[in-house]
Amino acid sequence: MDDEKFNMSMRKFLKQVGVTSQQQIEKIARDGGVSGDVLKVKVVLTAEGTGLNHVVDGEIDLK
Repeated sequence: MDDEKFNMSMRKFLKQVGVTSQQQIEKIARDGGVSGDVLKVKVVLTAEGTGLNHVVDGEIDLK
């Protein structure tokens, strides 16, 4: 494995995940699709052909 290519590819993927996730969360929050003061969120990361199943739960304060 080429570590440099791996790191660059991973950073590109994670940047895309972060940017697009933020856009979607902002959209749902601004369009009034959320009730209450907290948005409960969950990210599930899987990798095809592997046993990877990483879950991150969180809350985003809307106040």
